[in-house]
Amino acid sequence: MYLAYSSPGRVYLSGEHAVVYGKPALVTAINLRLTVTVEEGKKETKTSFIQIIKVVQQYLTSKKITHSDKSIHLSVKSNIPVGRGLGSSAALSVAAAAALLEFYTGKENSSEEINNCAYRIEKLFHLHPSGVDVSASCFGGLIYYRKEFEFLKNISRLNLKIPKNISDKLILIDTGHPIESTGQMVEMVGTRYNKETSRVEKLLNQIEKNVKQLVVSLMKEDVAFFKKTISENQKALVDLGVVSKKAVGILKYLEKLGVGKITGGGGLKKGSGFILFYAEDLEGLKNHLEISKIPYIPFSPTLEGCKKEL
Repeated sequence: MYLAYSSPGRVYLSGEHAVVYGKPALVTAINLRLTVTVEEGKKETKTSFIQIIKVVQQYLTSKKITHSDKSIHLSVKSNIPVGRGLGSSAALSVAAAAALLEFYTGKENSSEEINNCAYRIEKLFHLHPSGVDVSASCFGGLIYYRKEFEFLKNISRLNLKIPKNISDKLILIDTGHPIESTGQMVEMVGTRYNKETSRVEKLLNQIEKNVKQLVVSLMKEDVAFFKKTISENQKALVDLGVVSKKAVGILKYLEKLGVGKITGGGGLKKGSGFILFYAEDLEGLKNHLEISKIPYIPFSPTLEGCKKEL
């Protein structure tokens, strides 16, 4: 038996870190994909894959879903940059959940079932994931997500595209691989929250406001409002302490060409992953980045979530 599923990466438009504290996040799936293939017959030996298999088996058992116990081997192919805040672990969690659920049950499963199982898998990579990353990778499109409690989640796939007058001017600029993991960055914000609750709460409330403003800017196709909100959001993330001096320096260097913010967990000591950057003259920006030897990749949102590969 041979099965393959692929899932997209994701970009935070707004809401990173705040989403852990019950605030909303606005996330889009992007056209970079990871594919998981499962094959019957060979026994898996890679520790991380064995852990994923166990999580899926435990999930099925907890749901009292009958499943087989056949030997299985996983393989992964991906064009999502790893450790750069573009949701590679979420894409792996979703594609693996979809492939393994079908392998063990003998049938294709609903997106909701895949999403629930993927959320459990993602806990292997991040101690306290919000759930927004796997939701974006599972459902595709533009996701408005809010988790008040484990039992109270609002996952809304918005009937809305990022308008062309905005998406065509966006690009992802690489500030470098963060030394810190997403989990470590979340833990660091948590420590700061416990020490400076009032100040951090104000920043989280500002980010919540930015999420809602971005939704409005996309609905109205309001470029000026979009740019203003991105700039405000970046300032809040800097004040939250999740943006490195290197990333701040790159944004300062490019400030005459547009506005941007980090996307994802960030990083403090070296790189902060990717910056989502808006430039009126995108080709001019690309030339500037190439001359300055600053790496970048296209921003390409997608409506396509997890899918079976034939």
